[in-house]
Amino acid sequence: MKKCKIIGLTGQSGAGKSTASDYLAKSGFSVINADTLVKKIYESDSPCIKAVCAAFGADILGENGTLDRKLLAQRAFFSKENTALLNSIVHPFVTAYLLSEIKKEIKNGATMIVYDAPQLFESNADVICDEIVSITAKSSVRLERICSRDNIPRELAVMRMNAQLDEKFFAESSDYIVENNSGFEEFTTQLESLVKKLCE
Repeated sequence: MKKCKIIGLTGQSGAGKSTASDYLAKSGFSVINADTLVKKIYESDSPCIKAVCAAFGADILGENGTLDRKLLAQRAFFSKENTALLNSIVHPFVTAYLLSEIKKEIKNGATMIVYDAPQLFESNADVICDEIVSITAKSSVRLERICSRDNIPRELAVMRMNAQLDEKFFAESSDYIVENNSGFEEFTTQLESLVKKLCE
């Protein structure tokens, strides 16, 4: 674990974390994406998906065994209790995959690994990170982005936002905060500065 620097990248939904992740990857960082790991454990007949179905209903799986992620999100983000329940099921599986991927990256010579995870803190993955970067934005800005990106009604977007940690938590728990309230050009300038700091 100490053969390379591990950077946790997280932030609020709609803040621009994926854009930041892509920028860091293009800047030479090895990136491990939590959503990619989740897709692996959400494959039909996996122990994880069976536990999720038991908690949130067998109908979250379609006839072909594919997970209906929108339906699951509706139920999981309905309350903080439901969100916590889903996290308690999924996070141990994700962590196991993460540690395996980190070992592979180190074996391949990686010296700077970014773990792109929307729920970095909730999964306790922050404890293995040397530094943490959080991407934030105003709630009004994030709301519009989420609705446009995911093509969902505002009510569902607000539900999703309310289920997440607030901006104060990110500010107090991160080494670097990058605010993304303006255009792409300004955001890119901030990310360029971030890369220099991370490489010091």
